[in-house]
Amino acid sequence: MAAEGWIWRWGWGRRCPGRPGLPGPGPGPTTPLLLFLLLGPVVADITDGNSEHLKREHSLIKPYQGVGSSSMPLWDFQGSTILTSQYVRLTPDERSKEGSIWNHQPCFLKDWEMHVHFKVHGSGKKNLHGDGIALWYTRDRLVPGPVFGSKDNFHGLAIFLDTYPNDETTERVFPYISVMVNNGSLSYDHSKDGRWTELAGCTADFRNRDHDTFLAVRYSRGRLTVMTDLEDKNEWKNCIDITGVRLPTGYYFGASAGTGDLSDNHDIISMKLFQLMVEHTPDEENIDWTKIEPSVNFLKSPKAPPLFSPRQCG
Repeated sequence: MAAEGWIWRWGWGRRCPGRPGLPGPGPGPTTPLLLFLLLGPVVADITDGNSEHLKREHSLIKPYQGVGSSSMPLWDFQGSTILTSQYVRLTPDERSKEGSIWNHQPCFLKDWEMHVHFKVHGSGKKNLHGDGIALWYTRDRLVPGPVFGSKDNFHGLAIFLDTYPNDETTERVFPYISVMVNNGSLSYDHSKDGRWTELAGCTADFRNRDHDTFLAVRYSRGRLTVMTDLEDKNEWKNCIDITGVRLPTGYYFGASAGTGDLSDNHDIISMKLFQLMVEHTPDEENIDWTKIEPSVNFLKSPKAPPLFSPRQCG
């Protein structure tokens, strides 16, 4: 089964023998947003993604409707984005392009998981390509800007799949995936590859692969997890695991990409949103989640046993 057919659940669904679920922490008080952390390995309790938990109103799935047009049901396009029968191309492998795709519907789920099937490819050689893809869960939609084709000083969550090192002094190995949470007060610094506002990140070799590449973003009870499936092994690999993340409901999912002097094809094949069945305390249920300010409150990332393959779940 392809990686996008799996859904992680902590404490729910079928379990792998001897692999207990990982309870996610509840929301904590807001603190200053800009914090940094050391990453540790993470394991997620994985089970089959049941179709009844797939939220089609927030998902982009083949066969696409509206091929050849500038929009489709539930999704809006902007900039250089084109829709084909096989993929949504945010930018072609041409210089100075930017494009985006945004869901029509605000998402009011408190616990969710997004699986993204994507492809970044082009003719440029090593470090002669760019710039990358951004995945968004934000208050505003369809606002072009300098951050991978979308606006700066955003409200919400961004996951950056960055392919080009603008900072020549960086020790990072690119391509690089990073996470940023913003309440509108922070600006993404392209010259430093977002280093000063990054909460966590990992190296991820997703460009010019001759097989499918996937990314999963999971948000549940204040815990944000990002995992990748890039090796054609049908298993998730840990990238990011942060606790103490507070995100409101009522924001929009989207994806954008941009090119500058260097370029690549940036394609989205599918975006599948799953609702996670998670119990909340009465106090949590009484919160008006639409009025929460995006923020992060943590001291360190959680420690967990080594990663395992979903093929071990029987």
